[in-house]
Amino acid sequence: MRVLVTGGAGYIGSVAVEQLLAAGHSVSVLDNLWRGHAAAVSPDAELHVRDLRDAPGVEEVFAKSRPEAVMHFAAATIVPESMTEPGLYFDINVAGTHNLLKACRDAGTERFIFSSTAAVYGEPERVPVTESAIPRPINVYGQSKLMVERMLEAYSQAHGLRYAAFRYFNVGGASAEHGEDHDPETHVIPVALLTLLGQRPRFNLFGTDYPTPDGTAIRDYVHVLDLVDAHIRALDHLDSSLGPINLGSRAGFSVQEIVAAIEEVTGRQLPVERNPRRSGDPPMLVADAGRAKALLGWEPRRSSLAEMIGSAWNWLHRHPNGYAT
Repeated sequence: MRVLVTGGAGYIGSVAVEQLLAAGHSVSVLDNLWRGHAAAVSPDAELHVRDLRDAPGVEEVFAKSRPEAVMHFAAATIVPESMTEPGLYFDINVAGTHNLLKACRDAGTERFIFSSTAAVYGEPERVPVTESAIPRPINVYGQSKLMVERMLEAYSQAHGLRYAAFRYFNVGGASAEHGEDHDPETHVIPVALLTLLGQRPRFNLFGTDYPTPDGTAIRDYVHVLDLVDAHIRALDHLDSSLGPINLGSRAGFSVQEIVAAIEEVTGRQLPVERNPRRSGDPPMLVADAGRAKALLGWEPRRSSLAEMIGSAWNWLHRHPNGYAT
């Protein structure tokens, strides 16, 4: 299948490109390289440096690549930034995606797989969270992703677009070739590992008095290879729209468990500074991924802490300065 991957120069997108190529698909990448890296794109994929907000540029990419399916990872994704720069998030995530959907409609591309987020749920009343929970996003990032989900459903009803919207919390780990290289880096595992490499003075842990077994917040983590596996499986299940689908580990890990696992895997002591809770951080966020199993036969097979941390640590050792190494 001819697949267009937006954001294919980013963390998850680059792994998706790698795995799609390994599965025999023909892959094109659309990325403006704002926070992605050209070096992260496999040489076997065709890179188009375009911005989603440039509608004629998006149409040009479709004319050249003639995609039968789109995997849409390109987005602005930093929650605090979304609150101070809401226009940027609506512009990229909503208006940019609308340009992409119009191009799909005009080109007759009917399969669309969207990288959504569990941030659409906000602070859910029940955990684990199912797809039936009413979305109540508490930040602009989550609002922008929910708007896209609603656009997808409208295009499905009006134009026959067949889509899946994957909602996930945290992603970790690396493949042999691709890992995390963000600027700024905000994700827990790479921040801790960069601290061990001497690139940060300490690891900040926020909140030790939550109503959880060890007092630290619990979050869901999925290995990036497991996550991408779900996206690739969806390509073969889009005879009709699948709608929103959670991806998660079903159990979750506390921040203290992550710290302990990092120290065990690396054999190094992590300098931790314990701070008060941050406003708006709920005690536990874990996804019920039963629908992904029922629809796609998907299981998070690599999503132990040891495997996620070990693969990320190995990648960072080979790329201590990211893709600039």
